[in-house]
Parts: sequence; C-alpha cells; structure tokens
Amino acid sequence: MSEDPTVVRSLAVTVDDLVAAYENSRAGRPTVLRVTPPYHARMRARLHVEQRGDPDALHVDPARLLDDDAPAYPTPEGTEDRLRESGRGYTTEAHHDLHVEAVAAWREAIREHVVDEVELETPEGSHRVTVKPLDVGGS
Repeated sequence: MSEDPTVVRSLAVTVDDLVAAYENSRAGRPTVLRVTPPYHARMRARLHVEQRGDPDALHVDPARLLDDDAPAYPTPEGTEDRLRESGRGYTTEAHHDLHVEAVAAWREAIREHVVDEVELETPEGSHRVTVKPLDVGGS
C-alpha cells in the first residue's frame, strides 16, 4: 500500500456505479468515480458526489470510462420525436413510458461499452490503468 497513486495497475468499477455517476453528471450533479488512498495495484472506484476537501483521492469522470461507440443517452426530446415518428398517438403517458424504456435499454447497452484502459490524472501526471467492469447488477 502506498500514498502514491501511480502504484495502481487496475481499477474495478461496478457498471451500476458507472451508470449512476454518468446519469447524475448529466443532471448537473457533479458525480465521479472516486479512488481513495492508501493505493495498491488493484483498486476499486466507487460512486461519489464531488466535494471540496478530498485532495488525496483520484476522481474519474464517468464519461471517460465509456468508449467512443457508446450509445448516446436518450433525451426526452429524442424520445418524443421517436414517438411522433412511430405513428402512435402522442400522450404524456406514452411519452413517459417510451422514455423509461429508452433509458432502461441504454443502461443495458452501455455495459458493452466500458473502456479497457483509462488515464488517471495524478499529481505526478497521467497514469494509464486497466479497467475491470464489475457487472453485479446486470444480466
């Protein structure tokens, strides 16, 4: 164990934490995946709402753990457009139901788009680690 974050070689993160952090960040709540000292070769990144006074921890933006081919997060506007284009009649309830389905589908699809590696920003500079997704809540 060490106070030096460059000893980290791999980072484990649950896909559920990654999804929650990403969704919270999109909603304007500064949420990250946090890695706290003491550091060792295999570390776990956990869901965390960013706050002041956490200078020793590493904070990873959840978007950095998704590859470039990851599907876009569904927006209410996009869901409304899909509903109207489908020929089904628009109702608030139909829009809501379709959006809930779209978000659930995104949450499932995103599990296949976690990167293999990520650069951590440390006080000593960038440090590349492997990413080990833990699919505890998924299928």
